[in-house]
Amino acid sequence: MLRIAVPNKGSLSGPAADMLHEAGYQQRRESKELRIVDPVNEVEFFYLRPRDIAIYVSSGRLDIGITGRDLLIDSAASAEEILPLGFARSTFRFASKPGAASSVEDLKGKTVATSYEGIVAGHLADNGIDASVVHLDGAVETAIELGVAEVIADVVETGTSLRNAGLEVFGEPIMKSEAVVIRRKGAEVEEPKVQQFLRRLQGVLVARTYVMMDYDCRVEQLEKAVALTPGLESPTVSPLHNEGWVAVRAMVPAKEAQRIMDDLYDIGARAILTTAIHACRL
Repeated sequence: MLRIAVPNKGSLSGPAADMLHEAGYQQRRESKELRIVDPVNEVEFFYLRPRDIAIYVSSGRLDIGITGRDLLIDSAASAEEILPLGFARSTFRFASKPGAASSVEDLKGKTVATSYEGIVAGHLADNGIDASVVHLDGAVETAIELGVAEVIADVVETGTSLRNAGLEVFGEPIMKSEAVVIRRKGAEVEEPKVQQFLRRLQGVLVARTYVMMDYDCRVEQLEKAVALTPGLESPTVSPLHNEGWVAVRAMVPAKEAQRIMDDLYDIGARAILTTAIHACRL
C-alpha cells in the first residue's frame, strides 16, 4: 500500500485535497482526521504539518509527500521534487527600509530575519555573502522595527503587508515556490504504484489546463483550422452528412480558447463548442 503525506492545514491543504479528489482518491471528511485508508486505490494518506512532510518522506517511513518547494529546500531533508503541481505559488524575496539595500551584495555584515533559515543561509552562501540569519516563526515584518534585523526575507504575494510595515522588496527573487510532489532521494521512482499516482495527478493538471473544442468547417478551410487547433498529437476530423463539411475535435489551452474560437469563426468555422475535461491520460 502506497503511503502518502498530505498537508493538514494552511494554503497547501485545501488545493492538495481537491487535486487528490479529482484524481480519484478518497479524502478525509473531517479536519481532525490524521490518517485515512483508501482501500480501492491501495493508498494510505497521512495528514501532517506541511513543514514536517519532507522529514517524514526522507526517513523512508512514507513513500510520497505533497508540500511546498520552499519547505522542502528549507528542511535540508534527503528528499527531492518529482512533480510540480501548479498551485500555492509564491515568491521569496528580501525586504528592508527604503534605501537600506538594493541587492544581495548589500547584505554583507547585516542581520536577516526569516522563517526560512535554510533557504536564506543557502542563498547567501551561494552568493558568497557573510551575513547573520535570525530565525523567527512568523510576523517577520516587525523584526526591523524592533531592531532584531536590518533585513527580512519572506514570501511575497501582493507586497501589501510589507508596504504597511514601511518596507520594500529589493534585488532578485531568492526563489519561486509552488506545491510539489516529493520522494526520498535514491528511492525507486519507477515503482508502478508511484507512477500510477503521478499519472493521475498529471491527468488532473492537463484537465485543468486544456478544454476540448469541437467545431464544423468547410473542407477547403480545414488546413487553416487545424493550424489553429493542432491538438496534442493531431485533431480528430470526421466527415459530416452535408458534403464539403467536416467536424473537428481537438484539445486546446483553456486560457487561449476564446481567442481560438474568434479565429476559427473568422475563417468560416461554425458550431464552435468547448467542454471541460475532467480527467485524462497522455
